[in-house]
Amino acid sequence: MATVAAGGLQMAATRPCISSSGRMFMSSAAILGVDVKGTSQVKFASSSHISSVKPLCQSFMSAPLKFTVVVTRAMSGETEKGIASGLPIDLRGKRAFIAGIADDNGYGWAIAKALAAAGAEILVGTWVPAINIFETSLRRGKFDESRRLLNGSLMEIIKVYPLDTVYDTPEDVPVDVRTNKRYSGASNWTVKEVAESVKNDFGSIDILVHSLANGPEVTKPLLETSRKGYLAAISASSYSFVSLLKHFLPIMNPGGASISLTYIASERTIPGYGGGMSSAKAALESDTRVLAFEAGRKGKIRVNTISAGPLGSRAAKAIGFIEKMIKYSYANAPLQKELLADEVGNTAAFLLSPLASAITGSVVYVDNGLNAMGLATDSPTLAV
Repeated sequence: MATVAAGGLQMAATRPCISSSGRMFMSSAAILGVDVKGTSQVKFASSSHISSVKPLCQSFMSAPLKFTVVVTRAMSGETEKGIASGLPIDLRGKRAFIAGIADDNGYGWAIAKALAAAGAEILVGTWVPAINIFETSLRRGKFDESRRLLNGSLMEIIKVYPLDTVYDTPEDVPVDVRTNKRYSGASNWTVKEVAESVKNDFGSIDILVHSLANGPEVTKPLLETSRKGYLAAISASSYSFVSLLKHFLPIMNPGGASISLTYIASERTIPGYGGGMSSAKAALESDTRVLAFEAGRKGKIRVNTISAGPLGSRAAKAIGFIEKMIKYSYANAPLQKELLADEVGNTAAFLLSPLASAITGSVVYVDNGLNAMGLATDSPTLAV
């Protein structure tokens, strides 16, 4: 599994009407994996008739493109003067387990920061082969700047667990994986074992975040995708959420919440986003609705998913066209501004808080409105 990172790429358009070569979107949560080598203590304190096309293009695209940074604050506690400001997202006393963090520039990291800013205690699950680098970077202060919260303090990660969500129990792990040197030294990293470890260490959690996905053949068109590659994408990107919720639900406090990250390829054709990943995201959204019913009735747990827009993460760049997707999104979305990972993080904080106590089974779009568009305003045909 590969880990999705978050880090917006800043690009400026130089012409009134931009023509992008891509007609696709890409979510940085498209390929994300989590796991850690061994549990360790580490403290760290997103056609109607057109009579005149040219004016249409000019009206939408004539103004110079400028990125606008929008900052939304998750508040926990009171202001310096001791007076509560606004409507705070207060998660003090809540504990969150976030599966899918292996660096500091993905949506998972942004969600962790937003939850920490709101007062939640943060536990992390990191993909086994990536844990050594992740923990080393944390210890050496490589992530200190990105750990900084709005109040100046540093996000604290209470504990990091090794995790591979492709395997539910130790019996499911094939010999070649068990003996692989990338897994050597790690233990208790299947989903069931991690849930048991968290229970033994902390007793319970309130929040579960699924921020990972993987499609080994994601660059292949669907017609060229093998059965093995297709099923691997479904297993790592959608069933992994089912498995996590199944094993963590018994230790989740009633009134808690869970979220995952999806992508608009679940419902629209996105050429280049292949290998069964579009099917995996569609399955994830369908499962969200079913799990909302089952987890709601069984444990009073809410289940939602965020459909995030394109982000220039390291994992997303591996697919090859993320920069074009960011340009396409900027040129065509109703809100012409850079999509920030923090905006997805803040939305997650809201959905996981008591403020969203009546919201479950929903797909929430955080993509500057791109999902609402049916016409590419930067299409060359509109400039004729």
